[in-house]
Amino acid sequence: MPRSLVAIYPGSFDPFTNGHLDIIARGSALADKLIVAILRNQSKKPLFTVEERIAMARQVLEPFSNVEVDSFEGLTVDFARQKGANAILRGIRAVADYEYELQMALMNRRLAPAVETIFLTASEATSFLSSHLVKEVASLGGSVTGLVPPAIELRLKDRYTGGSS
Repeated sequence: MPRSLVAIYPGSFDPFTNGHLDIIARGSALADKLIVAILRNQSKKPLFTVEERIAMARQVLEPFSNVEVDSFEGLTVDFARQKGANAILRGIRAVADYEYELQMALMNRRLAPAVETIFLTASEATSFLSSHLVKEVASLGGSVTGLVPPAIELRLKDRYTGGSS
């Protein structure tokens, strides 16, 4: 009997972008179950709270029946084991991403040999996209249309204009 593929896709998702959505859409087609795992990191100063990011992700990911959203803190591999995941999904945009992600994958393999890392390359349309860049553009009043799902665009406008969008 073939083993099912349960993957986690960890990240801060602050905010959720169309690049994330692309990786999730393609990853959910590969996995039997995909868990979008939002990192709780108190040392960073996120734009949105973990609870807000969970709500936004659930709203955007509602069409994907095999995708769930959760949050975690600590080691990714510990969360993977807790969830019964046998894979970690990661998106790669450029060579710099690969170098960082390779180091993380090798450390994760050392810590949890049974959990494999799967790399998906970013689509051409989203290869330049990062949450940091989206926040910067939105904070300066620029348009993020097409860079984030419409529901996230509204949340960004509200956050940066104080609700006067």
